[in-house]
Amino acid sequence: MMANRLKRLGAAAVLAGASTFLLLMISAATAAEFAVKISQVTDLKAVFARVEPVDVALARSRIGGTIAKLSVDEGSQVRKGQRLAVVADAKLSLGIKAMDARIKSLEARLKLARADLKRSRQLRKSGSLSQARLDQAISNHEVVVSEIAAAGAERAVLVQNQAEGVILAPSAGRVLKVNVTTGMVVMPGEAIARIAAESFILRLRLPERHARFLRQGDSAIVGGRGLAISDSGVRKGRVRQVYPQLEQGLVVADVSVDGLGDFFVGERIRVWVPAGKRPAMIIPKSYLYKRFGVSFVRLQDGTEVAVQEGAETPEGVEILAGLQANDLLVTP
Repeated sequence: MMANRLKRLGAAAVLAGASTFLLLMISAATAAEFAVKISQVTDLKAVFARVEPVDVALARSRIGGTIAKLSVDEGSQVRKGQRLAVVADAKLSLGIKAMDARIKSLEARLKLARADLKRSRQLRKSGSLSQARLDQAISNHEVVVSEIAAAGAERAVLVQNQAEGVILAPSAGRVLKVNVTTGMVVMPGEAIARIAAESFILRLRLPERHARFLRQGDSAIVGGRGLAISDSGVRKGRVRQVYPQLEQGLVVADVSVDGLGDFFVGERIRVWVPAGKRPAMIIPKSYLYKRFGVSFVRLQDGTEVAVQEGAETPEGVEILAGLQANDLLVTP
């Protein structure tokens, strides 16, 4: 009885070993193969770019005076034509009142000149007045009319100057800096506020040796706030403009990307831009496995090879050492 049991156990062990060997053979036969090859990849240069507005508009005072009212502060969102501040000049109000009084005086003189001209024409018709006296009455009337027109024009100038005391936003955007406070005296042409246009870009600076690789329209990888290149928050941008003049050995370029409206102006963002091409070996990440902190790959013949990993790319992982071109890899 014991012998029969041992025979049955031996048969079961043989069947299990055969099944395991068959499964291993099937797995090896169906394992996906990957041929290692050297390809040209774009070398990315990591730099820090600053969030800057495309345009900065200055709201200036057109007249001199005192800030009577201030309606905005740093960080305020404004629309084009919105009232930002009011500059008041007491001399303008006094000048308008003086011109009003002068116009009333001239209107009284005009009334008297019209009456004199009417009477002179009637006396001329009856022959009781000379032609010279009539001409003088006509001239006096025309002088008063011209003086009233001149006084009205001077008053219009004062009213226009007073209206120019209202400072309007030259463009829509965000107020970066307000240079005045209520009650402060300003001069004509003085900047009241700096307004950043609604569109923002990333301005970066690269060493001049990379200038020949950077072209307008190139793709760029833009990270978020403190994100790395492999994080999900990475976005794609495009080189908007490359400036032709170097600044202290650096080439300046602008990168356009959506979603910068909530960033601080001057905030630094990590950006990767093209810096030429180089040969590299890229394999899919699924062919790598680790043991004791060391990365390995498995060749088609079953050999395990230790490799040195490089940077991750959208196509896979760069292999710096351990493989050669035309090696066949299988999934572990």
